[in-house]
Amino acid sequence: MAAAGGSGYAARDRERWVAEDPAHKRADRDDFARDRARLVHSAALRRLSAKTQVVAPGSDDFVRNRLTHSLEVAQIGREFGAALGCDADVVDTACLAHDLGHPPFGHHGETVLDRLGSASGGFEGNAQTLRILTRLEAKRTHADGRPAGLNLTRASLDAATKYPWSRGHSPYPTSKYSVYAADLPVFEWFRAGALPGVRCLEAQVMDWSDDVAYSVHDVEDAIASRRVDPRVLHDPGEVRVVAELAHTAYAPDLETGAFEAAARRLLATGTLPLTFDGTRADLAALKDMTSRLIGRFLLAVERATRGRHGSGALTRFAADLVVPDDVRAECSLLKAVAAHYVMHSDERRALLGRQEEVVTTLVAAYTERPERLDPDLVADHAAAADDTTRLRVVLDQVASLTDARAVALAREFSD
Repeated sequence: MAAAGGSGYAARDRERWVAEDPAHKRADRDDFARDRARLVHSAALRRLSAKTQVVAPGSDDFVRNRLTHSLEVAQIGREFGAALGCDADVVDTACLAHDLGHPPFGHHGETVLDRLGSASGGFEGNAQTLRILTRLEAKRTHADGRPAGLNLTRASLDAATKYPWSRGHSPYPTSKYSVYAADLPVFEWFRAGALPGVRCLEAQVMDWSDDVAYSVHDVEDAIASRRVDPRVLHDPGEVRVVAELAHTAYAPDLETGAFEAAARRLLATGTLPLTFDGTRADLAALKDMTSRLIGRFLLAVERATRGRHGSGALTRFAADLVVPDDVRAECSLLKAVAAHYVMHSDERRALLGRQEEVVTTLVAAYTERPERLDPDLVADHAAAADDTTRLRVVLDQVASLTDARAVALAREFSD
């Protein structure tokens, strides 16, 4: 793997939304390294330690939470991006930031907040990430007192933007987006000169690193927590069911047979265990599976990308990541394994109604009693010009909560 780069970045890539006093800049720290440090020290990153990844935090000592997942994505992305010529700190920052906007209870919480917040334009975890980076996380302010969030460089903000468009303006068949209407000024600033809807390479690296991490790690967690019997991966009937889900949910442009072929290729690697009894030897074999699959997915994409774009340093808009269909099918199949046996399980379905009640209770309570908002958000609510803006502040509050705090506050508000 290459060392952290920087030669492919212009001075404008290092610019910040609010100019900072050079006297505050350490001579021994690069601009992009400063961005990463700001993320590492942020409250928003710390809160991820108590937010759901797949299994609720505290329900198992082995499985991952949003923070450990983000750290693993950052480790993968840092080395993978550097191998392509990207600045390692830019990719690392984007990877650390990619899940900051997730509310309590994962994607289910996101869906509930989107519905409850429709009058304010809805809710989207990726757009909330940008809002945290550029407004809610306190580090810098504009001269007129407006918040500027962590005031990251243009390159790092762009790298953290997975879906560079606002709601309803996607050039692709997805409902995802990365900017609310209220945050368009900073979005337009860091996207100046970029073609609409085109992601920078660093954002693509972050996205693939995330896909690889959660596809492999979610299966590891599911096996280790006994929610998945590894024998299902060797059963053609079970694989057929999972392949159908992979086609429907993750890669509808690929035929179901492509996922069944992907399962056969993965079995042929010899990495998928037949049994798991929790012994140290079993855990070691599971970790070996994880390492080898991650290496397989990254190396295949690195080779395909180099095959198209050559051997030079690849940064920003100089190249697009190339993910071969067979690799995408393998990754999607693993996602579907976790989705089918864990996220769609009866155990998980039973939780969804209770989680929806918690989120609904909190939105209603904070709307009726804004004085209970966190102090910084009380000020935002008081300064809001209309109900739409006030609702957005309530969404900011609920989205910031950890799973445990959300449950405790909902119980407190209901008493």
